[in-house]
Amino acid sequence: MGKKSNIAIFHHITRAYEHYCRPLCNELDMPQMAFDILMFLASNPEACTAKDISRGRGYRENILSVNINKLVSEGYLERAAVEGDRRKVRLVCTEKAQSIIERGQKALKEFNRLMKEGLSTEDMEVCQRCLEVVGKNAERIEKMERTEERQKQG
Repeated sequence: MGKKSNIAIFHHITRAYEHYCRPLCNELDMPQMAFDILMFLASNPEACTAKDISRGRGYRENILSVNINKLVSEGYLERAAVEGDRRKVRLVCTEKAQSIIERGQKALKEFNRLMKEGLSTEDMEVCQRCLEVVGKNAERIEKMERTEERQKQG
């Protein structure tokens, strides 16, 4: 069996995640993206704007906006002003969203357990260190790109 590319591996992980969440999303009559928005906000309370979600999940802002509007209209999210910046809108999960979030967190905990089957604690520690280094490198590259863009504009 040949070695799979990282892109293929990430694709399989994404597909497995969507497949695993599908029964819960169907039961809730909720699109995957709407479910993911609630889960993202619950897991990342400091990243609470549409732009944060777009960056964190890689969603296009127009499609994200449609799902956020639906979650607001259905009472799962509320919009609130960001103190000190009237242009920003903070998204807050409502009490109505809490049971979905609890069920989602339980399902994702089980999904993570299934994904880690066969990995030792040491394997997980090495993987975590590697991801942290790759993440820091990605941040450094992004900063370089933003600096180059500012220099071109200035």
